[in-house]
Amino acid sequence: MKQMIEQLRQLKIVPVITVERAEDIIPLGKALADNGLPVAEITFRSAAAAEAIRLLKETLPDMLIGAGTVLNREQVVAAKQAGADFMVSPGFNPNTVKACQQLNIPIIPGVNNPSAIEGAMELGLKLLKFFPAEPSGGLPMIKAILAPYTELQIMPTGGIGPNNIRDYLAVPRIVACGGSWMVSKALVDDRNWQEIGRLTREAVDLVNT
Repeated sequence: MKQMIEQLRQLKIVPVITVERAEDIIPLGKALADNGLPVAEITFRSAAAAEAIRLLKETLPDMLIGAGTVLNREQVVAAKQAGADFMVSPGFNPNTVKACQQLNIPIIPGVNNPSAIEGAMELGLKLLKFFPAEPSGGLPMIKAILAPYTELQIMPTGGIGPNNIRDYLAVPRIVACGGSWMVSKALVDDRNWQEIGRLTREAVDLVNT
């Protein structure tokens, strides 16, 4: 987990992707990796998720691949078998966390209040997703909840884009931010890999200047 956190800290952005056609993940993954962002969170919001993870892992084995919107043990098993490196869930479900721990795969569950944070930390988790970030109070809320939990690290997702990502990343215990502006559904559906590549390069430059 420590190594993965360091990777995420260096990457700074985790593109949150939904693909309806599994084969689209290959040119999409290359557009990300070729433009400085060799990481993807492929969400289980579509039936193509597990196959997309498998194809991306086969094609770009060095890419850091997360399975997102993981809601239960069955999806955890499917994602791990497909080759996912870590799991991300929108909320904190102890059963899903325990399934990941039994299968020895990292999970970053979603929280947005102290009770969920304490439940997750009770299971030994120290990196949590703050979701949905902006609707849940954004940076002021994150700073407030970080204060009593000194070992907690956060990956905010939801409402983060080019206009505010640098503000989030300026907080030392924010490891990385999830975002979808460079991999929007419209761009993926149109298979506009060139624009995805351009937006990715722009995003990488933005967070590294």
